[in-house]
Amino acid sequence: MTVPVVAYVDVYVLRGAAAGLEALLLRRSAGVRCPGSWETVHGHIEAGETPVEAARRELREETGLEPERFYNASRIESFYVHRLDQVALIPVFAALVGAEALVRVSDEHDDHRWLPVAEAARRYAWPRERRAVTDLAVLFERGDAGELEDVLRIPPR
Repeated sequence: MTVPVVAYVDVYVLRGAAAGLEALLLRRSAGVRCPGSWETVHGHIEAGETPVEAARRELREETGLEPERFYNASRIESFYVHRLDQVALIPVFAALVGAEALVRVSDEHDDHRWLPVAEAARRYAWPRERRAVTDLAVLFERGDAGELEDVLRIPPR
């Protein structure tokens, strides 16, 4: 029987506000799955980790970044993993960083770009990423979560 699992996280890295809001895209390296595709930060939840812990770890591992503010994006993505006969449920997070934040990509990726949200949405390979970054641009257009700040913001460790 097909089972739902929470085994992955997505993290959208954003900087700026309003019309200047930009999203970080990472290009997959040769020799890994989906080489050459542009994506957001994502990865597996390790044994004993919560989705929040996994999202923070994946952000550090894939970009070297620590967020100024970190958010539950109030969104769950999903996809069918045919090799395992599982439906993967993916909690989504947003990491807001400063304009001068320096990205250090991991071996999984060979390049990165900061792009305006509309352009990022066109460049992401996964349709779920296109939809999510567009929704996040509305949520974070002021540079924070506005009247939802008290519910969505995850306190620093």
